[in-house]
Amino acid sequence: MGNTSSSGRITAQDRAILDMKLQRDKLRIYQKKIQTVLDAENNAAKVCLQRGDKPRALLALRRRKYQETLLQQTDRQLETLEQLTSSIEFALVEKDVLFGLRQGNAVLKEIHKEMTLESVQKLMDETAEGIQYQKEINNMLVNVMSNADEDEVEDELERMEREVRGEALDAIGPQRAPDLPSVPNTTLEPKAMAEEKARKAKARARARKAEIQRAVEEPMVA
Repeated sequence: MGNTSSSGRITAQDRAILDMKLQRDKLRIYQKKIQTVLDAENNAAKVCLQRGDKPRALLALRRRKYQETLLQQTDRQLETLEQLTSSIEFALVEKDVLFGLRQGNAVLKEIHKEMTLESVQKLMDETAEGIQYQKEINNMLVNVMSNADEDEVEDELERMEREVRGEALDAIGPQRAPDLPSVPNTTLEPKAMAEEKARKAKARARARKAEIQRAVEEPMVA
């Protein structure tokens, strides 16, 4: 098995290589299983938008982004550990490898908890239990998601909103637009456009957190 001594003794490097391979195999299985959950969360966000529930739609997309990032980070970490365990200087990095493997096992357990469709239903649940669950998820995501991830989620929400509006218009059918007065064709300078984009991004971030917090704390309507 792997790098054993001439006496056939299993070394720490052998055990690390085996543990790393087991983690990678488990991650591959989880990646396939969790795709069903990711698709369900995407559909849940779309349904929420269709009924005008933007806060829950955003929460579903944020949860989905968190899960995708978790899988990607775990995959990259395993690649790094694979390189370290293959090193001829394994003894110098053994503590780092073992620590990384312990972290990997902990993250895999976290991923496993995410692989349930029941959690997706709870994101849309309007019962007291569902609202409490949504509040807990929101508080957790605030602490683990980066600003870049939050911005990507905002972009995805805007794209989905346009898609939902387009589907609604298609269902209504073509209608003649009313005549409107002409508007001067003005464009913003690049610097002004950048400043305007930054201002809107900050405003969206503030509104997003306030809207989600307000939605999960609202009392259930009888």
